[in-house]
Amino acid sequence: MISRTSKTHIENLLSTKKDWKILDIGCGYSANNYATTICDVQDLSNFYKDRNFVILENNDLPFDDNHFDFVISSHVMEHVKDLEHFIKEIQRVSKKGYIELPTKLEDNLVFENKKEHLWQMEFDDVNHKLLISKKIQFLEPVLTVSTIQKMREYFRSSLILELFWESKIEYEFIEVNQDRKDALNLITLLRKFISKKLRK
Repeated sequence: MISRTSKTHIENLLSTKKDWKILDIGCGYSANNYATTICDVQDLSNFYKDRNFVILENNDLPFDDNHFDFVISSHVMEHVKDLEHFIKEIQRVSKKGYIELPTKLEDNLVFENKKEHLWQMEFDDVNHKLLISKKIQFLEPVLTVSTIQKMREYFRSSLILELFWESKIEYEFIEVNQDRKDALNLITLLRKFISKKLRK
């Protein structure tokens, strides 16, 4: 089962589970405050001296089955080459968790995402399923990471998917056709809009 949630709700839940073993995977320098174990491809052991840090050296998570009570994957899945294996692995090491992803809109707006992201995701609210497709750049990016982080304060539900899963992550890989050969250029569209307003 997978459904929409909010990061605030998840934080409130984790704050009450003092005895839970919580894994944050691929978090870089921004691990969740409640994570008891942090796993990343970079060696960040010096940064996380007060917590258990484990380096990820291959595609398999270096943990036993059901080792954790909760696993957090925040802005990781869009980067992973073998995404199906990654999903199976987080399900293997825990029975529930939180997934945070950029929406298609955020994914297209940010310069860094154009080269770094391999996948784009949507959520099917009717069938409670994560829909995964190969990244398509529909818009020419116009924002930096720091700018989009500021925008999330006001437009979070438009820019971020926040999902809770338990027992199983329902997902499907889908094909998305790009009708236009060229990505939309937001600056060009804005110029046309301003030009039209000036002519009135």
